[in-house]
Amino acid sequence: MQIHVLSVIPELLESPFQHSILKRAQDKGLLKVEVHQLRKWAVNEYGQVDDYQFGGGAGMVMMCEPLAKAIEELSAQEKFDEIIFLTPDGERFNQGMANQLSLKKNLLLICGHYKGIDERIREHFVTREISIGDYVLSGGELAAAVVVDAIGRLLPGVLNDETSALFDSFQDNLLAPPVYTRPEEYRGWKVPEVLLSGDHKKIEEWRFDEAMKRTELRRPDLLKEN
Repeated sequence: MQIHVLSVIPELLESPFQHSILKRAQDKGLLKVEVHQLRKWAVNEYGQVDDYQFGGGAGMVMMCEPLAKAIEELSAQEKFDEIIFLTPDGERFNQGMANQLSLKKNLLLICGHYKGIDERIREHFVTREISIGDYVLSGGELAAAVVVDAIGRLLPGVLNDETSALFDSFQDNLLAPPVYTRPEEYRGWKVPEVLLSGDHKKIEEWRFDEAMKRTELRRPDLLKEN
């Protein structure tokens, strides 16, 4: 899988993409992430990619020309399954969307900045708009890191145990059940006996029951979606 990211501050993405699971995915050749400096397509020698908005108002807007040129040049090299704009007013990102996007081959993510991007780019190039939550960040870079991480870990062969992702929170609209590790007892706090029983059927039943309880307590809205 290949993911390209357009950003005015690519340095913000260096650490998330060069460590842990995403680094492992790239080292294995299962994922390729390329971050492009939008200023490469700037309108002048000063690296300008933003301007004042028509109609007045506070905040600069990312210009049409640099974005259009960047998207067209990259699209000539790769056929993108989705061109995604990270924006607070986009579709709410969730596990189902991550699962869906992990099946794609080529994605282009556009990181907004300042007051946003010229609407004409959204109208003529963007195929999907994604928000990671109901709040505003300084730019789309952190949102892009979240999306790439959520997608990358789902690729076959990335996780040591390929079934691990199937039991994450939000798969099947349930939160994950409690987990325990050694020692079996610490300060008098004991691991539930069923987890030590070796009875896999009972363990799975316990985990499902606990997942239901936790979801009902913390995120009852998820159960309404089932």
